[in-house]
Amino acid sequence: MAHGEHKYHVSVQWTGNRGSGTSGYRDYGRDHVIASGGKPDIPGSSDPAFLGDATRWNPEELLVASASACHKLWYLHLCSDAGIVVLDYRDDAEGTMLDTAQEGRFSQIVLRPRVTIRAGGDVERAAHLHHVAHQKCYVANSINFPILCEPVVETDAR
Repeated sequence: MAHGEHKYHVSVQWTGNRGSGTSGYRDYGRDHVIASGGKPDIPGSSDPAFLGDATRWNPEELLVASASACHKLWYLHLCSDAGIVVLDYRDDAEGTMLDTAQEGRFSQIVLRPRVTIRAGGDVERAAHLHHVAHQKCYVANSINFPILCEPVVETDAR
């Protein structure tokens, strides 16, 4: 694993100018495109509650997805190192954001990974590795609200 400083470059290009810029709150679109180094673009907008396009990714969804994906990547790494063969992994994560007149902020993210490991695998160790993955997750270590993890580990019935 490469230790040290890592930089991540992302371009966000607003595409919501409807001809009059931000002349009024309802006069502009929230659409944007997220790009980085030749990867497929991510169509973005704001949450529909804030006049965004529900068919595009919003920053809040991307934050929850980042926390979920980071946990998953650490978990798979740790299972591989421990000799636990993961056959399937799905997380139905949920973030809660509180929006008041003064500020908006996330209060928590709950990860709900459902993992299938090879029959005969160590279910207890596989469950424990979620705790270790959470401690190592770069995203979880970088934010100021709780990320909870409620994993389910099953063995393959084959």
